[in-house]
Amino acid sequence: MRNISDIIEQHLKSILTESPNGAIEIQRSELADLFQCVPSQINYVINTRFTVQKGYIVESKRGGGGYIRIRKVQIVSKARLQELLTEELIGETITQSVGNAIVERLLEEGLVNNREATLMKIATSRAVLTVDTEVRDRLRANILKQMIAAILLK
Repeated sequence: MRNISDIIEQHLKSILTESPNGAIEIQRSELADLFQCVPSQINYVINTRFTVQKGYIVESKRGGGGYIRIRKVQIVSKARLQELLTEELIGETITQSVGNAIVERLLEEGLVNNREATLMKIATSRAVLTVDTEVRDRLRANILKQMIAAILLK
């Protein structure tokens, strides 16, 4: 059985998919009422499942007529994607959770298959990179950058 966060995430992704402009505006309280949960549960889902690393831009306006706007970032070209990933999102170091989120985005976009995604995650995992945290996060960033470059060039 799926938990409420998974259900809310799937609901938002499905209405995003149906949106003609790739964006949706929701009201936190209305969504909380729909799923019979507290508004902080909606915040949790949006803050953890709709991140830049996963390919979303979230804007929020608080107050009486407040809303949350979620937009899926469209990939313009492989070159721009590689630049965005390697220079802006990965940088010099990257944590395992952020690295995995980037790999998931590549999988969602069809740029890698399940096997490649699994290999990328394993190669950059703590279990494989058994060195100090600072060195591990730097190694992970370098490995991911090289893997992404090789994949996007194919």
